[in-house]
Amino acid sequence: MAYTSDNMLKSIDWITICIYLALVIFGWFSVCGASYDYGEIDFFSFDTRAGKQLVWISCSLGLGFILLMLEDKLYDMFAYIFYGAMMLLLLVTPFLAEDTKGSYSWIKFGPVSLQPAEFAKFATALALAKFMNVYGFTMSKLKYSLPVTGMILLPMLLIILQRETGSALVYLAFFFMLYREGMPGSILFAGICAVVYFVVGIRFSQEMMADDCTSVGEFSVLLLITILSALLVNSYCKKKPVVWYILGFGSGGILLALLFSYYVIPFDITWFQYGLCVALVFYLIFLSMRERMRDYFYIALFAIGSVGSLFSADYVFENVLEPHQQVRIKVVLGMEEDLAGAGYNVNQSKIAIGSGGLLGKGFLNGTQTKLKYVPEQDTDFIFCTVGEEEGFLGSAIVLLLFMTLILRLIVIAERQHTRFGRVYGYSVLSIFLFHLFINIGMVLGLTLVIGIPLPFFSYGGSSLWGFTILLFVFLRIDSARGSH
Repeated sequence: MAYTSDNMLKSIDWITICIYLALVIFGWFSVCGASYDYGEIDFFSFDTRAGKQLVWISCSLGLGFILLMLEDKLYDMFAYIFYGAMMLLLLVTPFLAEDTKGSYSWIKFGPVSLQPAEFAKFATALALAKFMNVYGFTMSKLKYSLPVTGMILLPMLLIILQRETGSALVYLAFFFMLYREGMPGSILFAGICAVVYFVVGIRFSQEMMADDCTSVGEFSVLLLITILSALLVNSYCKKKPVVWYILGFGSGGILLALLFSYYVIPFDITWFQYGLCVALVFYLIFLSMRERMRDYFYIALFAIGSVGSLFSADYVFENVLEPHQQVRIKVVLGMEEDLAGAGYNVNQSKIAIGSGGLLGKGFLNGTQTKLKYVPEQDTDFIFCTVGEEEGFLGSAIVLLLFMTLILRLIVIAERQHTRFGRVYGYSVLSIFLFHLFINIGMVLGLTLVIGIPLPFFSYGGSSLWGFTILLFVFLRIDSARGSH
């Protein structure tokens, strides 16, 4: 029986669409509040940001309808073409874009400015879904895992060349999808460890222990490497004696080094720890060869990579990151305050949210936002408007709506009959979750300020259209699951 448009409309997940509409409407009112000036009451005027956002919303609704009407097989058929076209557009964007606050990521089409990085997300998701949908695909084989990794890293590199680091980091969300599709948890664990090493190493690099020779940051990271290596042996190799050897000799040796440095001759204990790490690596390689267990070798590689991460942390911080990014990291980690500079946005945002109390000050009654104390309050920091005007209760409702959307996307992704639909679905929800976590986190001062929008809330057509395309393409794929 032919799959008609009537069948498609009946099979659309209308619950998700209702959540989408609720978020979009709430977002528009937030834009009204964030962009409102005293005496300005015509929110429907195209001269105001509220009026312009209404146009973007109308276009998004029309775009969503068109995406639902298209044949679902088109997304599979043209996935690589979409990806190739978007990569080409990302490549030429720095040459076409004008300087926007140090970034070359916006292309102007008359009065309209669009950011290609927002649209490259759905193209990347489609390409990954198509590639991973082939027969015999498994993340354990390099012929599959390497191209997948390359497809994720390529747009990241091209966006970084536009000096738009925040948008590039969003693409890391695709690795959460890979974890669902069979990527070993150890890889995700190693990535988290690298972040922890960087944070601890940078945060405590200048603090010295009681012997005045040993950096607290370097000492802590090297101690973590020893402990985590032992835990990995316990998890993957199931060899309790080896675990106790590593922990016993490691902790015992470090304790003796501490006592010697404190009471005999002060010296940099980290050099002793580096020696322990070298001994640990050779010991694990020896066990791998003797017992013919590759897991020992992989744990040895983890230890080597961990030490490499520690060595590279200072170099990356001093030579790779831009000065303003360095300051932002220092502010988040509590190394600097800088309330008048890098920490100004976050500080004013927290004041605005805190002033809202339980029920908020009411629509258009926020003083922090109306007096423009919070920069970018209708884009990246729009959640502070929600907190000030709607209070804790309104903020909680918004977060519940987002969490409901995330949970609904998980349900839809898991009910897909093909890997193509499931991979694309998890890509979509991973991107949404990343945006939500980072944006809310930076507004509250919990994460770095990297300049990414809050889905369906932040002012602008690029982000709204980009998220709409991501969502409605998935809804169209889901609506056709019964026809295959």
